[in-house]
Amino acid sequence: MCRKKNFHVLLPLLQQNHDMELLIAGRMEEPAYLQFIHQSALQMKVSENVRVLGDISEPEKSWYYHNCYAFALPSIAEGFGLPVTEAMSQGKPVFLSNRTALPEIGSNAAFYFRDFNATHMQQVFADGMELYETQKDDMQQMIRDRSASFCWDKAAKEYIDVYRSLF
Repeated sequence: MCRKKNFHVLLPLLQQNHDMELLIAGRMEEPAYLQFIHQSALQMKVSENVRVLGDISEPEKSWYYHNCYAFALPSIAEGFGLPVTEAMSQGKPVFLSNRTALPEIGSNAAFYFRDFNATHMQQVFADGMELYETQKDDMQQMIRDRSASFCWDKAAKEYIDVYRSLF
């Protein structure tokens, strides 16, 4: 977990959605950022709704994706965003920043935070969840289809095609 993942901007969502938990998984790269998240959560009175899981196994990760309410990655510096495609493979609603490669990954199958103002983020989240719930079957299929476009076999074939075209 590091500052570029921008998880702290999700904390105000917990103030409006008391029944939700924010689960943060991943390798601990910046302990000071974890402390900042804990302090911010305490100040906002949402610390009971934040759990930092740290490194988790593949089966655990799969379980969390399958059982989550929604997936959020408000990252401001993302290379590809493999967790996004993993969450999408389960047909879960995905909320992303509109920066880096994230819009390219999520396309029209994700919801985007254009800034990190708490009011804007709450509106994007509420609208996105309402759309997802009212059109659940169609949305789940669209999200899964988008995820499927990023399969390893397809990527490998495309790389091979590029290499072959060079000769």
